[in-house]
Amino acid sequence: MSGCSTCSTLTAADGSVKGCKSNGGCDSGGCNKLNVFDWLSNMDMPVQDRFDIVEVRFKNGRKEFFRNVNSVELYPGDAVVVDVPNGHHVGHVSLQGELVRLQMQKKKVKNDDDIRTIYRVASEKDLEKFEKVKNRENPTLFRTREIIRELKLEMKLTDIEYQGDNTKATFYYSAEERVDFRELIKRLAGEFKIRVEMRQISLRQEAGRLGGIGSCGRELCCSTWLSEFKNVSTGAARYQNLSLNPSKLSGQCGRLKCCLNYELETYMDALKDIPDVSKPILTQKGEAKLQKTDIFRKLMWFGYDGESAWIPIAAKRVKEIQEMNEKGKKPDTLMDDHVGGEKLEFQALNSDLESLDKKYKQKTGSGNKKRKNRPNKNRNKNKNKNKNPNQNTPKNQKPKGEGSK
Repeated sequence: MSGCSTCSTLTAADGSVKGCKSNGGCDSGGCNKLNVFDWLSNMDMPVQDRFDIVEVRFKNGRKEFFRNVNSVELYPGDAVVVDVPNGHHVGHVSLQGELVRLQMQKKKVKNDDDIRTIYRVASEKDLEKFEKVKNRENPTLFRTREIIRELKLEMKLTDIEYQGDNTKATFYYSAEERVDFRELIKRLAGEFKIRVEMRQISLRQEAGRLGGIGSCGRELCCSTWLSEFKNVSTGAARYQNLSLNPSKLSGQCGRLKCCLNYELETYMDALKDIPDVSKPILTQKGEAKLQKTDIFRKLMWFGYDGESAWIPIAAKRVKEIQEMNEKGKKPDTLMDDHVGGEKLEFQALNSDLESLDKKYKQKTGSGNKKRKNRPNKNRNKNKNKNKNPNQNTPKNQKPKGEGSK
């Protein structure tokens, strides 16, 4: 297995992409690495009003906007030569049309003269030269890591991206503290004869560039579709009643999983109807402590000290008991006696479990009885086979058919 030539997604030995089966040339313009889908592609737009800015994707899902000043006919996935500072680079068209305008508004990119231009569609010579340039990335990566170890720098080099004209290379690294890499830049520039740009990325961006499989069994969200990283706190796990286990809540980047925020708003809306139980509620039987909460069914389980059974109560009933406790009153039981519907509801909660228990007991009981009454034919056959005809004859009595000499 090796990395895809454009985004390091795992591919087979022959270079074919495992996901899209088209070697990175699917309609979305990539191989499952921050792909986009143009849902306006089937709509006829006026040619004179067509948005002239195109979104271009580079290695590992990095995207930038370029202006199509020459009105070149482009399609998603086309390789284009674009203008970059002090040279040119080769990328692939990922999105065009009105969706690019929306993307620019989302990322707060202004439509001004700072947007660089697209030169042309990449020719075969451009692609051959770019392929040779990319072949320098892995040897440069390994050699740079050796130099970092020699200089004893506290940094982790993740990836290298060469520019299409082979005059510049960008080195992506992560570090916990500030790193003085002036000596490193001198050695790299002298050894590889290129201009060096050091770009620090976060641990989440590093995981997104490298890719991998998450605990859910799918590819990492940060490497397939997630382009913005939002702050994730342990409060998101508390609201969802998740155990605060760092090994289960952390992703491959070592930070809290981004998916903890996906369902947080739903839990926050459901928690509005759940009362806050900061202390035990009081009844005539004693103090009942909160054991578990089912947010979506609006049920709360309480248990008494010294008892293993938990009693499910509706959230409305918990609020009533709290109001009674504030007035100095204590109900006889946790459940509302004058409402029969609630009792039936609570009985129905565990009815499926009770029926399974009864069914299991009946099966095990009938199985034991059958096992006791069932004769073992194989055992009797073995007894008859191994039985000696002289076994039951007394010691002093001789077997029949033998005469005494």
